[in-house]
Amino acid sequence: MKFSKEAALGAVIGLSLVLSGCDKSEKEPELDQPDGKTTPVKQSASILPYLNIQEQPAKIALPFCEIKNCINVDIQTLYTADPWMNHWIEKQQAKVIQDQIGLKQDMSLQQAMNAYVKKSDAWQAQLQLNQAYELSLYTRIPYQRNQYVLLQIGIDSKQENISVYERYYFFVADRQQQKMLTPLDIIDPKQQLLMDKIIQTAYEKWLKDNNHEVQQQAPKKLYWGQAEWFFDQEGIGLHYRSHDISKDAKQLDIYLTKEQTQQVLKAEVYRNMF
Repeated sequence: MKFSKEAALGAVIGLSLVLSGCDKSEKEPELDQPDGKTTPVKQSASILPYLNIQEQPAKIALPFCEIKNCINVDIQTLYTADPWMNHWIEKQQAKVIQDQIGLKQDMSLQQAMNAYVKKSDAWQAQLQLNQAYELSLYTRIPYQRNQYVLLQIGIDSKQENISVYERYYFFVADRQQQKMLTPLDIIDPKQQLLMDKIIQTAYEKWLKDNNHEVQQQAPKKLYWGQAEWFFDQEGIGLHYRSHDISKDAKQLDIYLTKEQTQQVLKAEVYRNMF
C-alpha cells in the first residue's frame, strides 16, 4: 500500500499477518495410549477451522463487448475454507463497488458489478468521446487473531475523467458470531465516554490541519460508532477516507495505543483480539 497516510497503516498491518497466530494447525494433536495406539484429541468448539486463504479472480460475469471502448474491470478476491467468510467477503466487495457509483443497497457482488456496468454505459451514451469506466479491486486479509479477521479492500478507478488510486476500505468480522463488527460492538459501554474523548481530541487536532473551508463544513463532533476500524497487535484504530467527513477534507486515521485499547475494549474482546 502506498497510501500516503494509508501507506503507514498498510505497512504496519501488512507486516502483522505473520505475527497473528490466528489459524490453528489443520492436524489434530494425538495422545499416546498405554497399548501404543494414538487417539486424536478433540478440538475445542472455540477453535475455528484453518482459513486456507487463496487469492484468485472473482467469479463474475461481464457483458460481451462489441465496441472498441469497453469497460475495464479486474476484481481480485479471496477464497477460504469458511463458506460464511467467503459470502461475507463478497458482500463487502459489493458495498465497495456500489460506493464508487453512489449506491447503498443490499446487493450480491454480481448485482453490484451489473450496476457499475450500467452506470458506465449511461456515461458513454451521453457523449461519443466519453470513455468507459475502469475499475481494479484487490482484497486481502492483513491481520487476524482467533475469531477476529481484518479485511482490507483497495480500489483503483477511472470514472468520468476522474482517476482514484489506492482508496482503501476496512472491515472486521467475528467468525464465531458470523457477523461484522462496528466500534460499538467492541467498546465497553462503561468506557464509551473515554473512547469519545480520545476520538474527539484526535479529531480536533486533525481539523486544525485542514483548510478554513473544511473547518467550516466539517461537523463539530465526529460520530464514530459505525466508523470503519482496524486492529493489529498494537491496538485498534478508526479510518476515514478523504472526503468522508467533508468535501476536500484530508484522510483521518485515529490510532489508539495498546493501553488505551485495553481501557476501552470489552474485556472478552481484548483477551481474544490481543
